[in-house]
Amino acid sequence: MTYPNVQLLINNEWRPARANATIAVHNPADGSLLGSVARAGIADLDDALVAAAKGFQVWRNTPAIERSKIMRASAGLLRQRADAIATMMTMEQGKPLAEAKAEIGMAADFTEWFADESRRVYGRLVPPRAMNQQQMVLKEPVGPVAAFTPWNFPINQVVRKLCGALATGCSMIVKAAEETPASPAELIRVFVDAGLPPGVVGLVYGDPAEISNYLIPHPVIRKITFTGSTPVGKQLAALAGQHMKRATMELGGHAPVIVAADANIAHAVKMIAGAKFRNAGQVCISPTRFLVEEAVREEFVAGFLQYARSLKVGNGLDATSAMGPLANPRRLAAMQQITEDAVSRGATVATGGERIGSSGNFFAPTLLLDAPLDSSVINNEPFGPMAAVRSVKSIDEAITEANRLPFGLSAYAFTSSIKTAHQLSAQVQTGMLWINQAAAPWAELPFGGVKDSGYGSEGGPEALEAYLQTKTVAMTSV
Repeated sequence: MTYPNVQLLINNEWRPARANATIAVHNPADGSLLGSVARAGIADLDDALVAAAKGFQVWRNTPAIERSKIMRASAGLLRQRADAIATMMTMEQGKPLAEAKAEIGMAADFTEWFADESRRVYGRLVPPRAMNQQQMVLKEPVGPVAAFTPWNFPINQVVRKLCGALATGCSMIVKAAEETPASPAELIRVFVDAGLPPGVVGLVYGDPAEISNYLIPHPVIRKITFTGSTPVGKQLAALAGQHMKRATMELGGHAPVIVAADANIAHAVKMIAGAKFRNAGQVCISPTRFLVEEAVREEFVAGFLQYARSLKVGNGLDATSAMGPLANPRRLAAMQQITEDAVSRGATVATGGERIGSSGNFFAPTLLLDAPLDSSVINNEPFGPMAAVRSVKSIDEAITEANRLPFGLSAYAFTSSIKTAHQLSAQVQTGMLWINQAAAPWAELPFGGVKDSGYGSEGGPEALEAYLQTKTVAMTSV
């Protein structure tokens, strides 16, 4: 298929930037030029803000039942167009086509769930203190939202934010990733084609710092939502705080995996190895630090190695590829640097640890053994196809190490003991803990972290709270 030259969406009009500026888009599998994306300037952002303000007034006054119908229709269109959109995603992001299709399927499910949830945004009546009084608590949409989304899940990271906004009556300007612009544009297109009124959603691309520094302080914007690195998230949260803007932050993680001596090791390997190399490890909740009790270390490592070595790495459009390239050359360089750092400090490369070929951003599935506690791979999220295994003498030691870092987005554990499972549930400092399974971030579950991994939720009924403000109305008849 032909990759499109992606445009901005402002007031339901697909258009180039006013200055006709563009940014090149490259295929991570071979470095070839795919096309371009429009680069918004300040004038374009002003247009988007005017549209979002008008769209908010329309959407907030649209009955919830009608909002729900449009969202459900959008999910249907998304499923109809899944094959074409998945191909675009694989071309620009690199993940295997099957993973791209699964991402789109989950986005459709997510949209339908929030379409139904939009009909259950309730206030309440509070018993009055006199019979001539009434006391009400109302839930109102907070206002136009600015959303900033990354390249690793170009559709799911947008749909998590957009659905929360649409379900509650907010409008939204999405600043999607310039490296992967076509698939989020097609996601937005299905909502427009399903009947979303003008201005309810806008889509811009451009210089990330320029856009965030302009949108966040702007009086039209009443909330921001960001998915990305912790350092950038802290900067944006600080800027939002200066202007009293509400913020949801889904930031970096460095997920520990605790493998107890009583775990079913074959099951653990099957669940967690696949999760590790999904999207070439470019997943905020990717398992990265493996803390394995000594008694089962050898069995676990052997199983993990067998899985890693069996993976076929190649172009995501090839149906036989189990893992695609990294999204950009920066990630390739990072993998090489992390490996070199670990080895220089005494770690062993059990498999991988090197680039594959000389074309594209391919890096071999990698397992590092016994990386010391001061190595980069143990302290910083690798965000690539890399796992590090360390032995622990007890569950207590594993929990201590899991909690040592400032991150707390996701964690995993494998055990056959309900007592150990309860201990892990109570003591591991994380926003999400998956026991004896890979992550299952369904729409009905809260999705978010603690500590430096952010705050707020992008799943479950909790996701709606950040898009709503509470108003008390008390009245007395006279």
